[in-house]
Amino acid sequence: MKRHLALTHAAESPIIISRSIAVKLLALVAFLLCQPAAVDPHAATQVQALQAAGSYQPPPPDSLRVVLLGSGIGPPVRLNQFGMSTLVEAGGTRLLVDCGRGATIRLAQLGVPIASVNRLFLTHLHSDHIVQIPDLMLSGWATGRTLPLEVWGPTGTREMMDALQRGYAFDIHMRRDVDEKIPSEGIRVVSQDIEEGTVFDSDGLKVTAFLVDHGPVSPALGYRIEYRGHSVALSGDTRVSENLVRHATGVDVLVHEVLDAVAARAASTNAARTETIIAHHTTPDQAGQIFSRVKPRLAVYSHAPATVSVIEQTRKTYSGPLQGAEDLLTIDIGDQVVVRHFGQ
Repeated sequence: MKRHLALTHAAESPIIISRSIAVKLLALVAFLLCQPAAVDPHAATQVQALQAAGSYQPPPPDSLRVVLLGSGIGPPVRLNQFGMSTLVEAGGTRLLVDCGRGATIRLAQLGVPIASVNRLFLTHLHSDHIVQIPDLMLSGWATGRTLPLEVWGPTGTREMMDALQRGYAFDIHMRRDVDEKIPSEGIRVVSQDIEEGTVFDSDGLKVTAFLVDHGPVSPALGYRIEYRGHSVALSGDTRVSENLVRHATGVDVLVHEVLDAVAARAASTNAARTETIIAHHTTPDQAGQIFSRVKPRLAVYSHAPATVSVIEQTRKTYSGPLQGAEDLLTIDIGDQVVVRHFGQ
């Protein structure tokens, strides 16, 4: 009680400040307000880092893993879907199919060292499928790749890879010969132009290339990848292709591209160009017909809009298991086909 009374009394006591002291206090406040604030370099607002998966766990023995690193349509930059790139892994071997924008970032998110990927297969040479190759080539080497980067792709692949090495000759020379003295084998590139047929067969992992129809973009390839009785087919960019149906029949998983023609026409500012682009791709109802003929255990979209509309249109012609386009979607193909979303 006495403490309460004392506080009340103190609060009610008048505070008397002479005029001269008041003037000095006001001058001091004005001076302090005019001084630049001290900057704490650690207090600056940072862009939130991309979520990382932590430690990467290889696929179960005897299974075939497919990861959609990037599932978007290029060349526009999309923040929710990176450029086309798919990781395929089995028996300790990692293959990359296409290397679109963000492929190395998605590998890092997944927890897969970039240096551990030294085999790249290209479906075609459109920029949205190849733009991240320099980063794979250079960063993979600088962070520990000790094997040559092997690249398979359609006509023009070898010429492109030779040109990339010339274009980055200064960086390669400085890191290899002058500054860091990084061993040269990891920056060596072994590339080859391929045609339809078996292009890789090692330790039970087999890759077969087949021609698809991407309009005037020719040749364009799809790939069928098999391991110990399990299989996945990747369409690459294509409109309806009977050759794809032949090569994909019997696979566990078919990863197919799609373009939403309804949405594309609605957003178009150049009708003629839009129709040209649509003609080079597969619409959802057409893709549904392909899935119905191939009958995979799971149909998956990539190089596709991540929209409900695409799924709804596909359901007009296909009623089987279907997964929409989604970056970092992981599919383990074994006795069962197991789908995991990133972060789960």
